[in-house]
Amino acid sequence: MSKLFSFSGSDDFCPGGSIYPNPKGSSLFLSLGRHVDVYFPPHKRSRISAPFVFSGERFEQKNPSIEVLPDECLFEIFRRLPGGRERSSCACVSKRWLTLVSNIRRDEISENKTTQALNLKDESTDKKGGVVSEVEDQDVEDDGYLSRSLEGKKATDVRLAAIAVGTASRGGLGKLFIRGSNSRRGVTTVGLRAISRGCRSLRVLSLWNLSSVGDEGLCEIADGCHQLEKLDLCNCPVVTDKSLFAVAKGCPNLTDLTIEGCANIGNEGLQAVARCCPNLKSVSIKGCHLVGDQGIASLLSSSSYSLTKVKLQALNITDVSLAVIGHYGKAVTDLSLTSLPNVSEKGFWVMSNGHGLQKLKSFTVTTCGGVTDLGLEAVGKGCPNLKQLCLRKCAFLSDNGLVSFSKAAGSLESLQLEECHRITQFGFVGSLLTCGAKLKAISLVNCLGIKDLNLGLPPLSSCESLRSLSICNCPGFGDASLVALGQLCPQLQHVELSGLHGITDAGFLPLLESCEAGLVKVNLSGCVNLSDKVVCMMADLHGWTLETLNLDGCKISDTSLVAIADNCQLLSDLDVSKCAITDSGIAALAHSNLINLQILSVSGCSMVSDKSLPSLGKLSQTLLGLNLQQCKAISSGAVDLLVEQLWRCDILF
Repeated sequence: MSKLFSFSGSDDFCPGGSIYPNPKGSSLFLSLGRHVDVYFPPHKRSRISAPFVFSGERFEQKNPSIEVLPDECLFEIFRRLPGGRERSSCACVSKRWLTLVSNIRRDEISENKTTQALNLKDESTDKKGGVVSEVEDQDVEDDGYLSRSLEGKKATDVRLAAIAVGTASRGGLGKLFIRGSNSRRGVTTVGLRAISRGCRSLRVLSLWNLSSVGDEGLCEIADGCHQLEKLDLCNCPVVTDKSLFAVAKGCPNLTDLTIEGCANIGNEGLQAVARCCPNLKSVSIKGCHLVGDQGIASLLSSSSYSLTKVKLQALNITDVSLAVIGHYGKAVTDLSLTSLPNVSEKGFWVMSNGHGLQKLKSFTVTTCGGVTDLGLEAVGKGCPNLKQLCLRKCAFLSDNGLVSFSKAAGSLESLQLEECHRITQFGFVGSLLTCGAKLKAISLVNCLGIKDLNLGLPPLSSCESLRSLSICNCPGFGDASLVALGQLCPQLQHVELSGLHGITDAGFLPLLESCEAGLVKVNLSGCVNLSDKVVCMMADLHGWTLETLNLDGCKISDTSLVAIADNCQLLSDLDVSKCAITDSGIAALAHSNLINLQILSVSGCSMVSDKSLPSLGKLSQTLLGLNLQQCKAISSGAVDLLVEQLWRCDILF
């Protein structure tokens, strides 16, 4: 020993023999000198977690790091943090920490907060106030007034985890919309699990075009988000009836269900929703070939007094489903039926005579062969409170059915016909003459059966209630029909005549003279045979009421703009795209003291140049939108100056 430590003397630290009765007791003393001993009691050996790097006989100790702790230890630390803001800060450190924090259930945190509240209960008044504040903060977290949306490449599990952690302490997530998914790191069960554990206030969930989301992810949502009220699933091919089973069981407050393009969802899932969700108010099902009469019947029969909106499209249902709707749809106010090939005339007749659709107000039918004259007449008689009817691509509907419906539907306020080619001028005018006193709007879109006929109307026949007339892309509609409508509807305020090449000044001028109430909105886009004469008379007769005017593609010049500037003091929206106007017309608008334009479109006006820059600048006090697209005579430098001058105006160039 003496040779080892280089000192002289005997090898015994204590000459004269050992002082310890037990030889093992010598380990409890540490020698500081030749005759000095210090006593150390036994203690547990300390653990060194930091790694060591050995190099021959030397070693180097790195700085200790919390990252060496296993996930279980970090999880326990994170769930004991005092508040959501602290957990959010920790989640920003790394993806590992974010994943751990996002997997903490809310009930695992609440126990910790309860303990804190109990510990602070007996402290001073200020500290008691802090406890109350903590409780109030917890209430704020559960409000769920925040909304988040992820689209395309931004839709990943990492972002969902960040949303779950970040919104927990800032009001709570109430609405989540996911549109598409990242092709490499898309949304999976992991992301939805984070939402389910951190966002128990979620009320609205919308998932579109997610091929990587299946039953497991929706089961997680159902397990953690019991306040869910609206569920929207669109093109989720992996989702099956199992998901609807879980949602129905875990989310009894569900009121709105939308399913579109989910090929593996069928009758059993809808039956589960019908059993467990008695407050269902809106159902929309599209393109699910496994859904049949059983699923639809279950939904309608179980929610007879709560279901108000029903939309069925591209389903393999038959007349049975329509019969169930007619019998159990006691609360239905909005009904939409689209592309139902197996539904016949009998289905519409039975539905209308079921006496259940007494509250129906809006009815839309598209591409259903069952809509015939007999079926539509039955709808008019069986739905006494119907206010809006929209018929699209009903190939078997004729004039007789339309007139019979108009007689029966006394509460009808709006009628829209689109691509109903068997409807002619007789049916159109006949519906106006026989409708009730509540009809306010009528629209014809692409109805090829409408021909320009010179109808001899009785002198006292009129439709005083009609306020809005819209006729678009009906090539047979011409001047004679327009003159007849002017005599028939003297109280028009909104007129849309779009894409009608057969209308000229001779037909439109009588309409202007017959409108007694004053036109407010006029759309003449695509009427290439209308000239300045029409615009000048319109400005003279209706300038005191006109607010919106669209003259896109009409044969007008600066003369029309001068008339508008002198008479239309309420005009706020003017569209003169593809017209023969020049810088002089723009100057006339700018120098007017009456007009207060907010939106001006001169798109495609090749004769408007940089000279209009000062005039457009004078409109800056009121102008909010300016369309200069395809104006080839305007340079990019002039546009840059306009952007600086019209700083609050949106400019399209």
